[in-house]
Order: sequence, then C-alpha cells, then structure tokens
Amino acid sequence: MAHVHKLYEYDYSTGTIKLKNKKCPRCGSIMAYHKKPVPRWHCGACGYTEFLETRK
Repeated sequence: MAHVHKLYEYDYSTGTIKLKNKKCPRCGSIMAYHKKPVPRWHCGACGYTEFLETRK
C-alpha cells in the first residue's frame, strides 16, 4: 500500500485520525470514488456500488 497516507487525515487540534473515504455498508472495507464514466462509490472487495446523482 504505497498511498495509505492519502486515505486518512489527521486533526492536530484534537489528535484524532479520520478516514477520508466511505466505508462499505455491506462488508466494511474502504470504498473507492470513481469520477468516470459515471460518478460513483465502489467497493473492490464485495462489488457494492452507489451511483451518485448528476445535476445538469
């Protein structure tokens, strides 16, 4: 995991670590955000996908 530091952010005032991406409601893994071809959240472990609304 070369880019693990990009998945979390550290709050210096409270000393806590927060996950940037969503967690999968089905299996609990970290989900990936994809912009193309359609904006969506996708879990690589179980295949769960949430499509986002696009406003035109």
